[in-house]
Amino acid sequence: MYTGIVLGTETILSIELKDGFNTIHVSNEKGFMNDAFIGASVAVDGTCLTVTGISEDKSYVSFDVGQVSLDLTSLGQLKLQDRVNIERSFKMGMENGGHNLYGHIEATAQIVNIIDFGQTRQFDVQMPAHCMKYFFLKGFIGLHGCSLTINRVDLSQQQLSVNLIPETLRLTNFGQKNIGDQLNFEIDQTTRTLVDTLENIYARQRAI
Repeated sequence: MYTGIVLGTETILSIELKDGFNTIHVSNEKGFMNDAFIGASVAVDGTCLTVTGISEDKSYVSFDVGQVSLDLTSLGQLKLQDRVNIERSFKMGMENGGHNLYGHIEATAQIVNIIDFGQTRQFDVQMPAHCMKYFFLKGFIGLHGCSLTINRVDLSQQQLSVNLIPETLRLTNFGQKNIGDQLNFEIDQTTRTLVDTLENIYARQRAI
């Protein structure tokens, strides 16, 4: 499990194209993964990945990305030297300053507008229409691994807006994102359960 509090960014050093999956090698410049081990879980741009290799000097960590993840997330679009958001998995006793995230990406949302307000920034993102029922004003969304508050919901346009403070822009790769870029998003599982349960109850009542 994750909290959506990104530690910082690391660099894609190389990408190996294999049969049904890619292996990505991610730098460990900031030491976020110094105590990582084979089999550990790390969120890379919000996607929960398993550590499959560690260099002897711990300068980089390797992850295998399966075809489903390559198709569903932005990881299939990664290029050399891209910066990716990194979060280590939550440990019992730690402060959870964000929200509960699992690294199970639903799909990608496209940035359709960027508005700067002084040192802060607003992203307007285009969502898949069938997912809009899970989002509401002042609720939250996991975007590229970041736990963010939703500040606008436009059901007619299937759009959401989030605002990024300077610290978020500093720590994450959001400062390098442009209109047209894809962001991995995760739905709050509690909200999904409530919405789906209520829909099923209502559907059964109508069928009686």
